[in-house]
Amino acid sequence: MRSLKKAAAALVIISAAAMYACSEESPRLRSNFNEGWRFILADGSGASQSDFDDSGWRLLDLPHDWSIEGDFSEANPATPGGGALPGGIGWYRKTFSVDEDKRDKLYYIEFDGVYRNSEVWINGNYLGKRPYGYSSFRYELTPWLKYGEEKNIIAVRVDNSQQPNSRWYSGSGIYRNVWLVSTEKTAVDHWGVFVTTPSVNEQNALVRIETRIKGGTAAAATVSLVTSIYDADKRQVASATVNDLVLADTLTSITQEVTVEDPLLWSDREPNLYRVVTEIIIGKRVADSYETVMGIRSFEFDPSRGFILNGVETKILGVCNHHDLGFLGAAVNTRAIERQLELLKEMGCNAIRTSHNPPAPELLDLCDRMGFIVMDEAFDMWKKSKTLYDYSLNWDEWHRRDLEDMVLRDRNHPAVFIWSIGNEIYEQWDSTGIPMARELAGIVRNLDETRPVTSGCNEPYPWNYIIKSGALDLIGFNYHDSLWVRFPEVFPGSSFIASETTSALATRGSYDMPSDSVRRWPYRWDAPLTEGNDDFSCSSYDNCSAPWGSTHEESWRLIKAYDYLSGMFIWTGFDYLGEPTPYGWPARSSYFGIIDLAGFPKDAYYMYQSEWTDKPVLHLFPHWNWNPGQTVDIWAYTNCDEVELFLNDRSLGVQKKKDNDLHLTWSVPFEAGTMTAVGKKEGAEILRTEIKTSGEPAGIIITPDRQTIKADGTDLSFVSVTVVDKDNNPVPYADNLITFAVEGDATIAGVDNGSQVSMESFRADHRKAFHGKCLMVLRAGKSRGAATVTASSEGLKSAVTTIQIR
Repeated sequence: MRSLKKAAAALVIISAAAMYACSEESPRLRSNFNEGWRFILADGSGASQSDFDDSGWRLLDLPHDWSIEGDFSEANPATPGGGALPGGIGWYRKTFSVDEDKRDKLYYIEFDGVYRNSEVWINGNYLGKRPYGYSSFRYELTPWLKYGEEKNIIAVRVDNSQQPNSRWYSGSGIYRNVWLVSTEKTAVDHWGVFVTTPSVNEQNALVRIETRIKGGTAAAATVSLVTSIYDADKRQVASATVNDLVLADTLTSITQEVTVEDPLLWSDREPNLYRVVTEIIIGKRVADSYETVMGIRSFEFDPSRGFILNGVETKILGVCNHHDLGFLGAAVNTRAIERQLELLKEMGCNAIRTSHNPPAPELLDLCDRMGFIVMDEAFDMWKKSKTLYDYSLNWDEWHRRDLEDMVLRDRNHPAVFIWSIGNEIYEQWDSTGIPMARELAGIVRNLDETRPVTSGCNEPYPWNYIIKSGALDLIGFNYHDSLWVRFPEVFPGSSFIASETTSALATRGSYDMPSDSVRRWPYRWDAPLTEGNDDFSCSSYDNCSAPWGSTHEESWRLIKAYDYLSGMFIWTGFDYLGEPTPYGWPARSSYFGIIDLAGFPKDAYYMYQSEWTDKPVLHLFPHWNWNPGQTVDIWAYTNCDEVELFLNDRSLGVQKKKDNDLHLTWSVPFEAGTMTAVGKKEGAEILRTEIKTSGEPAGIIITPDRQTIKADGTDLSFVSVTVVDKDNNPVPYADNLITFAVEGDATIAGVDNGSQVSMESFRADHRKAFHGKCLMVLRAGKSRGAATVTASSEGLKSAVTTIQIR
């Protein structure tokens, strides 16, 4: 898309759970292939062969990340930057059968992602290798399948032994979902439907559907392509038919156009979706049925007005996120991803950058349904390496295939608005960046001209060779916020996106005073990680950032002030494993998140909530346990007009919020008791919040995020634990060891407390509280009933909750 004006696209989600019809009568079957794999963390000869004895291997279900099961160690070759967890080589094997009467079908195995250097065999026959750990791919199994009582063996070798190969935690293994797909010989090709809308308005939307059909029948037959569009109430709103098709032996591409009247548009606030059903009919028989979900919207990036969605100027309020799920590791879990998105949506976030790789399909499915704008990113490096064994070693052979597969897989998602061809690419500093950027942008545009191409540039000047190439539709700034206000002058006629911003540092519950003194730390980006606080913490007052970055307030003030600044992607939404700037070992996870690794919001979360949402917000911090007489900086994040602060019912004054205020502050000598904040709008009280001085730990409060979960073997309930005193006040410094017990058909999926330096195992039945909190995640079994969770600690009153599994 060379022009960013009036770009419109009706785009498609391909749901991992519901892309295809799955009844026994369906001509296309897509079965979850996750259960019953054998695994060993070792290399060995012969494991690819059918007669290999794997009976001594561990039995498990996918998705699986073996690294998260290991021990933290500075000696692990991933280094603390990669999470300080082990890599290695692992093998997976699965036995399955195919009915005798299915010989006329074609069979495929689909991997959503394997980290990394995967090799696959079927019945001892080699299918191929895929180095990039973030690509989705498939192999056809048909020529080597056995039927009836004969068994089939899939074997997968995964090699993540050469490390470091990533600048963050990657995980290891078959960490995304696997699917077994069967079709007739005449069928829609892999990722074979592409839906766009050349024009959209409130009255109608022109929908263009391009379908690639794989031909496979030599017999003369009448072949028809029928495409129908349904709304959320299952009412057909448009259809088109092409009859008497003559199919080529390989692929035939057919374009159809229909009009949807009075369309319900997709947006971040109202993510309306439609469903497209593509049917191939031979004679009177349905030979294939391929189902997608579509969202209709129009958008543009304007050099002066910023981002415009469905005709409305809209700020992109986004975060960057790595792919790991914190203490659950890299293994994909739909509920865990959904919880992250729920927390971000509650904050007011409306956008995600998939930093810095193609994401799991489940993330994009959820973004479609929940209303998130996505920057879909391909690579963290091109041919020039960033770590010793990274993707640069595979660049020449694989970059075209990996980029094409990302675009083909994701181009139908209504949530995807921007393609990023790279992040902080080293070729931006020499002339090789020009042809490489043009090649990559050309690959993208050959498959999709409806979205702009960008790159996250950490040298965002006109002399940047990637920018000089002219390949970018959006100029992506990583940091350099002092240049934001000069963007129209430096890049006249161009459109802007803050592809990466902020890099503020914080530990939940830690506070360094004076709060108005900002610490840039370490003193420069390439300096050795230096000694800092003895407890390896960073202040949560929003007064600490990396030297290349800024505080939350500094970045947001600028994005908020100028219309042409279309939006921002903050580094990061969540803490993640690895990259523990500004510290070295024993820190092993990041400090950048607005939300900590366990999913507990840090204080800055409420600054964004007060700015990015319409809900009333009054967040008062820090805690009120200090030394007698110590002067404490009290902050309030609020969207009230004014706040009055009281200490033990004594007024400490009113602070009125001015236009550029992002927090209100008081300096208060500590005395034990109750701090109360009263928020008013137009003179009327609308909010009241308080914090109390707590006594010694006396009890536990446990709070599940959901009291009812599904009996599917994968659903989760996130159970938060707060240590309280005898009056149920949270104890901010509590570090009691909490032990969990579960009764019923459920297991403990993981535990955490958000501390960046904890060496405790994530796979345990206990966890020390950190600043008064910790978390246990309950995984449902497959039996209906109830699971009882008990949290206990020596000297504290235990807590019990019951979670229904249905």
